[in-house]
Amino acid sequence: MPHADEPRFGNDLMTLAETAAYLRTPVATVRYWRHLGIGPAGFRLGRRVIYRRAEVDRWLCQRQATDGQ
Repeated sequence: MPHADEPRFGNDLMTLAETAAYLRTPVATVRYWRHLGIGPAGFRLGRRVIYRRAEVDRWLCQRQATDGQ
């Protein structure tokens, strides 16, 4: 059983397809954003691109804040 101060990674990580579904946008769009460097920060885990839910939420809040200006 993990300790309270240990990070829990299982539910925090999302695949490219899960991230696209979460953002309600096509997978190709998320890939394109990554290519341009304007999307949420992800990282490679083996051959797959993985996103942390907290990072996607942070990116969404940042986009919302800049859109409201």
